[in-house]
Amino acid sequence: MSKHFQVLVIGGGTAGIMVSSMLKRKNRSLQIGIIEPAETHYYQPAWTLVGANTYDFDATAKPMSSLIPKGVEWIKEFAETFEPESNKVTTKGGNEYTYDYLVVAPGLRMAPELVEGLQEAMDKGVVCSNYTNPKHTWETLKNFKGGTALFTQPATPIKCGGAPQKIMYLAEEHYRKASVREKTDIVFALPSGSIFGVKIIADTLMEVVDKKDINVRFFHKLVKVDADKKIAWYEIVKDLSGGGCVTIADGDEASLDKEIQYNYKDVKVTKDGDLYGIHFDMMHLAPPQAAPEFIQKSPLVSEAGWVDVDSKTMQHTKFSNIFGLGDVSNLPTSKTGAAIRKQAPIVVENLLKLIESNTMSSKEYNGYTSCPLVTGYGKMVLAEFDYNQVFEPDPKLKQFPLMISDSSKEHWRLWILKKYMLPYLYWNKMMKGIEV
Repeated sequence: MSKHFQVLVIGGGTAGIMVSSMLKRKNRSLQIGIIEPAETHYYQPAWTLVGANTYDFDATAKPMSSLIPKGVEWIKEFAETFEPESNKVTTKGGNEYTYDYLVVAPGLRMAPELVEGLQEAMDKGVVCSNYTNPKHTWETLKNFKGGTALFTQPATPIKCGGAPQKIMYLAEEHYRKASVREKTDIVFALPSGSIFGVKIIADTLMEVVDKKDINVRFFHKLVKVDADKKIAWYEIVKDLSGGGCVTIADGDEASLDKEIQYNYKDVKVTKDGDLYGIHFDMMHLAPPQAAPEFIQKSPLVSEAGWVDVDSKTMQHTKFSNIFGLGDVSNLPTSKTGAAIRKQAPIVVENLLKLIESNTMSSKEYNGYTSCPLVTGYGKMVLAEFDYNQVFEPDPKLKQFPLMISDSSKEHWRLWILKKYMLPYLYWNKMMKGIEV
């Protein structure tokens, strides 16, 4: 089978549905096809809350059929190969689809195989992840009786860089309510040297860490998980050649390298060569993440394996009739739905202008993204920033009822935004192609 579309969209996630809906709103006559094999579309930002038993998992799911815009053809298949010189995409089923313009937005995939032993450990016993099974996260938190609670994130780019620590703050509060906090050490191990890339937000989060008495271990890159022995093995990715770098106290906390250890807790650590194994009684992690394999082996990717697009226009760097946005793109910003909220209108504007006059619009994306950082039940910080990592609140969000003047500080109103207003906006505005 072969069919031609004016605009072909790969992916029925946030980016694909939003772009298709916006295009249809602005030009009803456009022939648009979406290649998307999944039957269900999930509102994944709420999975943090599901993992802490404060949101219903079923409410995060809607049938894909209810979101495909009217007049857009849903191709329920897996895209497999791209031939950009021939404007052609072939599916796993062997069907060929040609296009005038292509929008590539299939999202990313979980890649647990990048950490030894993780595939076998994921979502079983005391190893959990909101990224893959938030219901199991809640079971794990609920069954935890004390010991070392380890929260960690990988060295790859991930969806919503703040998510691995949001669940930690909620878990800490749950442990207190469940009377196990006093016999618990909470450890957050991460590969970077800062808890968050935007300083004003990092300062707020370190106050939360102090208040909740959490041990943060910087420069820790997860390389192996031994689920049976409950050990997470890390490389220290800080230059150790200067000597004198101590990551475990061995009875002398004064000698610790303070750039690696913050608020040190004497949890059990085994050293094996250059690896440090943190023993845990429960672990929550964000698995490593990567572009889907059919994208990685396509002619569309950068050396790093993401769709190679211009950071301001989202037009492909090599093929002018192809655009890429969302999590699969190599845009140097956080991979969040909030980023897509700003990216999609610019892609749509550029596409419509190209169709109409073969020129690009003057609109540009400045890298805006936001990360709603839940810091407890009923509390949140809203990190909004651009390509320059500058804290930059969105004037549109400022107009919302309940919004506060300084969203870099914890506030209950921001929790209301996260739990109630953002899901409403997502389903009723963004998914329907209404710019917000």
